[in-house]
Amino acid sequence: MGEAEGKSASSGPELAEDERLSKDSPSSPFRRRDFSLFWAAGAIDGLGTCASSLFLPLILLGAGYSSGLAGLVASVALVSGLVVSPIAGVFADRLPRKPMMYTAALVAAGATGTVFVTVALGHVVLVHVLVAAVVEQAASATYGAAASGTIRRLVPPGEYPRAIGYLQARDQAVQIVGPTLGGVLYQMARWVPLLADAVSFLLVAVLSRAIRADLTPEREGPAASFTRELAEGLRFVWAEPFLRFVVVWTAGINALLGALYFHAVFASHAEGASPSSIGLILTLAGVGGLLGALAAPWLVRRLPATRIVTGASWAMVPTAAGLAFASQTWAYGLLLSGVSLIVPSVAVVLQTRAVLVTPDRLLARMGTVLGTAGQGVAVLAPVLAGVLVAAYGGRSVALGCAGAFAGLALYATARSALVVREAP
Repeated sequence: MGEAEGKSASSGPELAEDERLSKDSPSSPFRRRDFSLFWAAGAIDGLGTCASSLFLPLILLGAGYSSGLAGLVASVALVSGLVVSPIAGVFADRLPRKPMMYTAALVAAGATGTVFVTVALGHVVLVHVLVAAVVEQAASATYGAAASGTIRRLVPPGEYPRAIGYLQARDQAVQIVGPTLGGVLYQMARWVPLLADAVSFLLVAVLSRAIRADLTPEREGPAASFTRELAEGLRFVWAEPFLRFVVVWTAGINALLGALYFHAVFASHAEGASPSSIGLILTLAGVGGLLGALAAPWLVRRLPATRIVTGASWAMVPTAAGLAFASQTWAYGLLLSGVSLIVPSVAVVLQTRAVLVTPDRLLARMGTVLGTAGQGVAVLAPVLAGVLVAAYGGRSVALGCAGAFAGLALYATARSALVVREAP
């Protein structure tokens, strides 16, 4: 089962570390200057990206390009980010992470700024927009890879659950506020969201540069070849039983949640729901995720890890099944909100321990492997949901998702001993 799994979880420094985690932290992570800067940079980055990326297809449509080409640009950009992420993870474990973060933000600002200029001048060229979108996504993936290795340097172990919960709450809030902000900016002029995104990247660069903590990764000997270090990160995740569990659970949850979201959208549209009603579904789901992220650190400090992971996994089964019998948009929204409320507490447990079991020199590679596995599967969710709803109907898809949730819950229950051993 591997050397990492064979070690006793109740011995030496690891026990002391887990005991520190089990105690309430005496202070909020926001009282730490560097964490506040890091949190703010991520919030500004997310708001700027939401403000522009959701409306970029509309800009291309307004320039006379077809919906197929507009969708192609969005898809290629997303795939490029997924491809670059594990590659950037290798460099983020080799090079000083702070310069990587602010340099990547500056590159993204430049790419988005060129699109802003062309849109403002009324000379939109598809190839230019495609290249700029790919560069922006690649730069964002690089920033994310470097950022994934920073939490250990920003807060002590006792504050990991609370800090990770705040980061999740930030991302959920951005998903709620971002689209509305983008819509308001787009109403002013088509180029305003792009300008806001470029400015947001500049602010991210400034805030990242202002972090005082040394984010340089620890090294053990001279750097190996790129392919060897990339393979080392993959092998580490696969050899560590707890991280294997995280990969399977996260990928499964992301795929099923994506399928449920788009099932609700497609099913509501087929029933004649208005765009505003469909927007309400996603808003309620986002609010549920925000509340769940805010409550997660409190739950993690008071409930056993196995109860959180297995209980949350099983709680999603009846919620998904309920979507099969929902007929009103508000019912879809409340059920999805319930699912979104449950997930963050599990994510805090898994992410906290993933940071603890990973050496500093592998943190970025671990983060990008887990992130790519989860996002890569989620990319397929919209297509699969659309095909399945059209072929079998919304009720069958929802019941199928409920069955898949049950399988995932069985897997989590079977691995619950591993969660007890590894979780703080």
